[in-house]
Amino acid sequence: MNILLQKMLAKADPTQVEGLSRFFKTGKGQYGEGDKFLGIKVPVTRDVVKECWRETGMEHLEECIRSEYHEVRLAALLSLVEIFRHADKKSTARPEATVSKTQPAITAAQMTREACVQFYLAHTDFINNWDLVDLSCYPLLGEWLLDKDRSLLYELARSGKAIWEQRIGMVSTMTFVRHGQLTDTFNIADILLLHPHDLIQKAVGWLLREAGKKDKSALDEFMQPRYKSMPRTMLRYAIEKFPEDERQRYLAR
Repeated sequence: MNILLQKMLAKADPTQVEGLSRFFKTGKGQYGEGDKFLGIKVPVTRDVVKECWRETGMEHLEECIRSEYHEVRLAALLSLVEIFRHADKKSTARPEATVSKTQPAITAAQMTREACVQFYLAHTDFINNWDLVDLSCYPLLGEWLLDKDRSLLYELARSGKAIWEQRIGMVSTMTFVRHGQLTDTFNIADILLLHPHDLIQKAVGWLLREAGKKDKSALDEFMQPRYKSMPRTMLRYAIEKFPEDERQRYLAR
C-alpha cells in the first residue's frame, strides 16, 4: 500500500482547489496550464511527509511523482529530500542501498543519496512548477553537488528542456551560497541574464540577492557591467536589500 498517496488523498479540501489553481497559474496559456489540485496547502503536505516518508519506497515515489495532482507530486519530492537527508542514519537507511563487496568504500548512505539524485533527474518532467522546483532542488541536488563537479547545473541552465530545468540549475546554487560559495551563482546568473520568462528572472534575481547578503562587494562587481541590460524584474529582485538611495540609482539608470 502506498501510504503517502493514501494519506495525501485523504487530506483533499475541495474548498481550496480554486484558489490554488489560480495562484499556480493553471489557466489556458499560463505556465501551470492543465495542472490539477486536491486543495492541500504546503504545511499540511509537510505534515503528511513527516509522518510517512520512512515507510515510502522508491516504487511509492514513482507512483506519486507521476500523479496528476500537484500536491501529490510535491509530497513525493519532499519525501525524496527526507530520504536523502537521513541516509547517513542507520535507522533510516533505505533497503535498496546495499554495499557491494567489491566496492567497500561506497557506503549505503552514498548509494542511497545517489539513487535519490538519479530519481530526481529522471523525473524532471514532473517537477513542473516553481514551488516543486524551489522546495526540492537545493536541499537535494545542491547538497549532493557541494563536493562534486557542478557542470550539470550549467547544462540545465543553458539547455534545460523547459524553464523548470533551467530554474533547477539556478536555484540549486542556494546551497552553495549558504556555504559562502558564490561563483556558480554568478556564473549561472550570467547564462540566464537575458532570459525572457519572468519566473527565471525572479529566480536569478533572488539568488543574486542571497549572494549579495554574503558578499555585497561581489554582487556589486557582478552588477556593474550588467545591470543596464538586465530585465527589470531581475534587477529589482537582485537589489532589493540595497540601501534605498543606492537602489534608486540602479533603477534610475
